Amino acid sequence: MKRLGQVIRVRPESIAEYERLHANPWPQVNAAMRHANIRNYSIYRFGELLFAYLEYVGDDLAGDMASLAINPEIQRWLALTDPLQEPFSERAAGDWWLSLPEIFHTD
Repeated sequence: MKRLGQVIRVRPESIAEYERLHANPWPQVNAAMRHANIRNYSIYRFGELLFAYLEYVGDDLAGDMASLAINPEIQRWLALTDPLQEPFSERAAGDWWLSLPEIFHTD
């Protein structure tokens, strides 16, 4: 299992809409993430900062992320949520969220 942490900004004027959408995520989106071996996915907000945590339980992260990228329901969801966000310029090429290195973990 691989733990991933990511950050992005939510536009201040979009906080209410972003939280409204995530209060009732589409079942098809949740199912697609589960099919892509994503577990324990959470998003936290502090002001305009969004922090996402997820656990990846598969063995082909790049392949599973590629399958999500072409999923029509995921594309529809991102068409609603991406405009509400402002990515960090430091993110990796091709990424929307900025991935963070894990520096400490305990069970």
